[in-house]
Amino acid sequence: MTVHPSLQPYADAWTHSIEAISELVQPLVEGEWNRATPCPGWSVRDIVSHIIGMECEMLGDPRPIHSLPRDLYHVRSDFARYMEMQVDVRRHHTGPEMTAELEYTLIRRARQLRNENRSPDTLVRAPLGAEQSLELAYRMRAFDVWCHEQDLRTALGVPGNLDSPGAYVARDNFLAVLPKVVAKDAGAPPNTAVVLDVHGPVEFLRTVRVDADGRGSVDGAPSLGPAVTIATDWETYVRLACGRVRPAAVADRVKMEGDTELGEAILASFAVTP
Repeated sequence: MTVHPSLQPYADAWTHSIEAISELVQPLVEGEWNRATPCPGWSVRDIVSHIIGMECEMLGDPRPIHSLPRDLYHVRSDFARYMEMQVDVRRHHTGPEMTAELEYTLIRRARQLRNENRSPDTLVRAPLGAEQSLELAYRMRAFDVWCHEQDLRTALGVPGNLDSPGAYVARDNFLAVLPKVVAKDAGAPPNTAVVLDVHGPVEFLRTVRVDADGRGSVDGAPSLGPAVTIATDWETYVRLACGRVRPAAVADRVKMEGDTELGEAILASFAVTP
């Protein structure tokens, strides 16, 4: 157990996903490490490299000194360059090298979790030299590894864990940004409501309300007259919110009632992961 109970759910979700990832990649033969994943520009090896790198940063390890190639088409921002460093430095590692480093990193991180005695509001290192609270860092690691577990499962043809503890961390993360997606990014008019109806392994019905000043909020109360209702399954919601698929590619899995133009604008702004 961690000392503070608010950290424990994120630690548990992280552990569940990270162990699933370890089980997925242990038996891979060399060619399977090069399989493309839904994460743009990243192979199976790249995703595992990213996870190793981020966990090493949680441990306080120094970042590698490495120059990125200039022809990485998917690297388009400083944030992407920051993330790519830990990936590119491992691009020529063999499968056994990858699994050995992953296991060693997980042993160190599990020990860190067991001995955690910092308060949730302790400031720790965040990407690009910023700082974040320990609780946010825990939450984002649980979210990140679950999303990448799903990337690996898709690439390797091993579906599962859509309703694991990490899935609920992901749901809460997605819902937290919905007001911005609807009110600011999609430009929903003031005094309107948008309903999202999601079914499947993780189910929820949420209303995003835009007030007279154009500010958005989200709650679980149904709206009697929403501007648009968007209904889809949980797996499709995740793929859209993670930017793994374009709305047009899953149009047959998304139903809209009401202002479809607004609904399409929302879906166009739906991807919330960098």
